[in-house]
Amino acid sequence: MINRYAAVAAPVAGLLLGALDFVWIKYVPFPFGGLGNSLAVWAVAGFLFTYWGRWGWARGIAAAVVMLVVAVPSYYLAAAVIQNDDLSNLYNTVALVWMGFAVIAGVVFGGAGIAARRPGRWQTAASAMPAAVMFAEAAVLARRGGDEPLWSALIDVALGVLLTVLVVDTWRRRLVALLLAVPLAVVGFALLSVARFQ
Repeated sequence: MINRYAAVAAPVAGLLLGALDFVWIKYVPFPFGGLGNSLAVWAVAGFLFTYWGRWGWARGIAAAVVMLVVAVPSYYLAAAVIQNDDLSNLYNTVALVWMGFAVIAGVVFGGAGIAARRPGRWQTAASAMPAAVMFAEAAVLARRGGDEPLWSALIDVALGVLLTVLVVDTWRRRLVALLLAVPLAVVGFALLSVARFQ
């Protein structure tokens, strides 16, 4: 059914992602609460959405973009409802910047989710993308130093490995995907550094 109703599934999933992400940040304690404030987790959400959705390229990428873009104001709306944040946060400059990043993540990771389901030369590399983005974020966190970022980095690495086990079907291909995730993570780390995600 989700395959036929991408136009409905994408905004509904975005509303849920944004709202539940804020609830997670607000109520889940350290060290797992930090996952709610993770752009890697949102990127992985875009990947999994198209991976499970089984859409074609155009519909799948559009659905991932819509889901992630809608999740941004949904997050700020949840913040307004739960802790009385200003409603202008839904459309201010910061929200617009995050929506811009959501478009990029939707295209890249939504596309990777589609490629990961399709046999071909790019399947394994696409399957490595969730681990790569988690590893890249782990490197950013580890660079900060201190116990709290280190715990968050270790959780990111563990989730990267777990995601690879979930989306890749054989142990040989899982190992290859994890090996490919390392250079992809280096690229991701460089891009996060250029974008000043500290």
